[in-house]
Amino acid sequence: MGDPRKIRRKYSGPGHPWQKKRIEEEKKLLEAYGLKTKREIWKTESKLKSFSSQAKKLIASIGPQAEKEKKQLLSKLHRLGLVKSDAKLDDVLSLTINNLLERRLQTILVKRSMARSMNQARQFIVHEHVLVNNKKITAPSFLVSLDAQENISFSPSSVLSKVDHPERVVVKK
Repeated sequence: MGDPRKIRRKYSGPGHPWQKKRIEEEKKLLEAYGLKTKREIWKTESKLKSFSSQAKKLIASIGPQAEKEKKQLLSKLHRLGLVKSDAKLDDVLSLTINNLLERRLQTILVKRSMARSMNQARQFIVHEHVLVNNKKITAPSFLVSLDAQENISFSPSSVLSKVDHPERVVVKK
């Protein structure tokens, strides 16, 4: 079995606990994207900070290894739909938290009219009704890549897979 690993935080919280402006911005993000706790915002901010710190490091470095890492970072962000295919490292620095929150599975379900609200989308995901590339995803914070975006569907074993289910949103064309 081995020793259990030490679980570490995947985020760092705010530097100061009582800043009115930050608290109001976080509250708006919570409501707009249907997030459960501010911890989800902080995790997303940490991911954004890691992308931008990696880009800053690569802007300053020179050499064949740096060029290879630049291409890898930009291709990863392009696959996630965060930057365009012809993007530069400066575009990575201009990413905001809203860009990352727009790529979450929970948000994409609402945008594709598979759920009526952010809370309903979150419930569908947590209750294992949603498949991405034929795999059950139970994390609403899952970042959906561009090619996987077209392969989002309801699980065949789910009651939501039936078109006449009352909770299914009828898409009007």
